[in-house]
Amino acid sequence: MEPILHQPAGPTLLGVDVIAVGTVLAGIAAIAIMVAFYAALGVRDPMSRRAKALVARRDELKAGILTRNAPGRRRQSLARRTATTDRIREWLNRMKVLQDSQITAIQQKLAHAGYRNRELAVTVILARLILPVVLGLLAAVIVYWVELYPDWGPMKRFAAFAAAIVAGYKGPEIYLSNKASKRTLAIRKGLPDALDLLVICAEAGLTVDAAFTRVSRELGRAYPELGEEFALAAIELSFLTERRHAFENLAFRVNLEQVRGVVTTLIQTERYGTPLASSLRVLSAEFRNERMMRAEEKAARLPAIMTVPLILFILPVLFVVILGPAACSIGDAFSGDGLGGG
Repeated sequence: MEPILHQPAGPTLLGVDVIAVGTVLAGIAAIAIMVAFYAALGVRDPMSRRAKALVARRDELKAGILTRNAPGRRRQSLARRTATTDRIREWLNRMKVLQDSQITAIQQKLAHAGYRNRELAVTVILARLILPVVLGLLAAVIVYWVELYPDWGPMKRFAAFAAAIVAGYKGPEIYLSNKASKRTLAIRKGLPDALDLLVICAEAGLTVDAAFTRVSRELGRAYPELGEEFALAAIELSFLTERRHAFENLAFRVNLEQVRGVVTTLIQTERYGTPLASSLRVLSAEFRNERMMRAEEKAARLPAIMTVPLILFILPVLFVVILGPAACSIGDAFSGDGLGGG
């Protein structure tokens, strides 16, 4: 009986099959190329998804006005309350953990992050109550019961358990803060251009709500977050009884000092009849100067920031490249002398 010939295994590096790893990397590269082609060819309007929220807000304002004007009816609340949020609110009230100041703070954080439904604040509070318990129990099971890391000492295990509890409590707040900071940065970039367009619309004779609508339409693709805020402000200007409330809602939704300055200017213009175009032109010039100063500040900080990477990564490579051949030549010379002398 002839022996079975085994095919030789492929080349290995540190015990890993090189051909298998190359195949996996080639598959990942092919998938990445397909995703890149899909993202490049399937360009969508960034305002299309946000238009649904704007339509819903318009319907809510219209329903509130119609209910208020109807005889014998009480004005409908504009908050989007559901049975689930009402049930959560009732349960939290029964536990005595719901405070008005806490709800207001979370509602403002939700608005800064781009969430329009203020009733989601009770959901965030519920998540801050449940997540520490869930993650703490999961960490206790993994660290103490299953002993997934048997080499850990008591301090490391307790630190992992405490970190899971803190992550569960601070997780929703950190998520909202990160999303709000990204959204605020996107709005700050497009605000000077939006003010320039508002100046042009004001000089052309458009009203404030028409100017906001026009600016939101023009800047919707370049700055979708800012376009959404301006479109929502235009809708509220058309439906709310006091226009000042629409401006204040804009300042409430955007965590940016420049937007508060614009809102103050618009409120003063509505109240005292001051010229809108000149005021907005001054604000636009100030915001552009501030943006230029921030860019110069980042450029001035660049040498100090690059010092550590330069010392740790770039200079050692330069030393090896420059002094390496000389060191090899000196080593060969000394080794040749030693061999000749022997």
